[in-house]
Amino acid sequence: MLLNEGRIAEDDFYRALARRLGSDFLDGPIRLGEGLRYPQVLTVGAAPLAAGHAQKIVAAPRGTAIARLIEAAPRLEHRPAITTPTRLREAVFAQYGTSIVEEAADGLTRRRPEWSCRPGPRTLDLTLAGLVFACVLLLTRLPTLTGLILLMLIQAGMLAMLTVRLAAAGIAGTAVEPASDLLPDEALPTYTVLVALHREAAVLHRLVYSLARLDYPAAKLDIKFLLEVDDAETRTVLRAVPLPARFEVVVVPDGQPRTKPRALNAGLPLARGEHLVVYDAEDVIAPDQLRRAATLFARAPASTACLQGHLVIDNPGDGLLQRLFAIEYAALFEVLGPALAAWRVPTPLGGTSTHFRTRVLRELHGWDAWNVTEDADLGMRLALAGYHVGDLPSATYEEAPKHLKAWLRQRTRWMKGFLQTSFTHARDPLATWRRLGAVESLCALALLPGTVASALFYPFMMGPGLAELILGAPGPEAGLLTHATYAGAWTIFLGGLAAILIPGFIGCHRRGWRDLMGFVPLLPFYFLLVSAAAWLAVIELARHPHRWNKTEHGLSRTSRSGALGRGVMSGVTAACSAPRPSPSAAG
Repeated sequence: MLLNEGRIAEDDFYRALARRLGSDFLDGPIRLGEGLRYPQVLTVGAAPLAAGHAQKIVAAPRGTAIARLIEAAPRLEHRPAITTPTRLREAVFAQYGTSIVEEAADGLTRRRPEWSCRPGPRTLDLTLAGLVFACVLLLTRLPTLTGLILLMLIQAGMLAMLTVRLAAAGIAGTAVEPASDLLPDEALPTYTVLVALHREAAVLHRLVYSLARLDYPAAKLDIKFLLEVDDAETRTVLRAVPLPARFEVVVVPDGQPRTKPRALNAGLPLARGEHLVVYDAEDVIAPDQLRRAATLFARAPASTACLQGHLVIDNPGDGLLQRLFAIEYAALFEVLGPALAAWRVPTPLGGTSTHFRTRVLRELHGWDAWNVTEDADLGMRLALAGYHVGDLPSATYEEAPKHLKAWLRQRTRWMKGFLQTSFTHARDPLATWRRLGAVESLCALALLPGTVASALFYPFMMGPGLAELILGAPGPEAGLLTHATYAGAWTIFLGGLAAILIPGFIGCHRRGWRDLMGFVPLLPFYFLLVSAAAWLAVIELARHPHRWNKTEHGLSRTSRSGALGRGVMSGVTAACSAPRPSPSAAG
């Protein structure tokens, strides 16, 4: 408790423990013996030392293991040397770093190759798919029987996508449990928080401040910052922050691919919590989110393996693009997300504020390190394994990209990852269909490949369709198929507008953003940008399938809730050392 609350430094505590046991304290480089079992050596908190050390074993116990070691010490023939958990982990990583990063990068590929996006579609596959797409698009614009039939099929596919969004608008949002019904401190399990950091010095103080204010017992928090080995700037800033022992800085050994899921996979074996949550560097979390998640997990069936928190864009005041992005997120997380949870169908996860039962996450071998939207892929794998995603009505505030170029890079990565996930799980479509079931498979089709396909077709269907509607209905001499496609054009056009606008209005209403409702009618133009990102994603999938487009954070000029404010640095020390974070009604 004293360590996790920051009332005593880690070095001071373990030096005192060494004196109490009459053992040596190892504060320099530690050479370990061969044949260690990872990660069990860190779970146990003890490892054999290499020849040359005065003792045979080094120990870095945590929690109740400290009391057990003190009690057993008088009966031990050879007392262990003592070090800190941080130094023991660093020694293990230094000696076995290569195998650790190989497992983080390729563990899923070795164990479940059918779930890994590697090697992915070849350039020839994508070229042929592009030619087929172009031919289909051309044929749909020709007044032939083949063209009309293809057009009807495309319209039917887009209508399925629209139906999901429109049906979601009729599902009520998840009720928020009153604070009095949440689990008390003594009933809460240990909770691991993973945050992958790469060039995030600009937002670190805000992130630490947000995590330090979590309304959760400090002794039951296991917070891990996962850094790339060459990120000296972020490491320098972290060294200047007074982090108590519940915060741990883990430097991931060098390796490929340099992606967020690889870093998360390196952190997963170290997780001590029964539950685990992933956050992004720019997140500002509602202080009661972990307590709410633990309460929902305790009351949900075991098949609910994940809870998705609500992501909220908090800088709509930065410009029109940020306002439309905020509305889009409100539609996704206030309308579509709760509906998917209620229907218990495959759910592409949001990448952050995703809470898991740690046991299930390990059962699924973590994340796909080569998939650039590892969250959407993991949502699909959860469904294939028979698990469901629940809705967590708790806010995590984020910032939208500052410039259009940054927004396009981010959205291109998302669309590319949706394509990677679609290709991965379509290798054996019949097996996927049988595993999921008919309704779940159709929803997965609509939400993953359907999202990309609808974005690709969007300008070609909505624009010409609108033109045909303006020119008027076909004459009585036209055939049945012509009239059917004309009716389909009306349905797609009006249904498309409704599927874009209605969730936007409802999302703004549920968040209380009445001032943003006037911008909802601009969403059809915003989705032209989404279409551009989808086309860029196709090109990038062929040229750079696993490249991770990094989004720069900490550039927002405004903050609607005040959560993204910059004036938090002075409060970091106080927040980290507080014995109990103050509750908040945020979210």
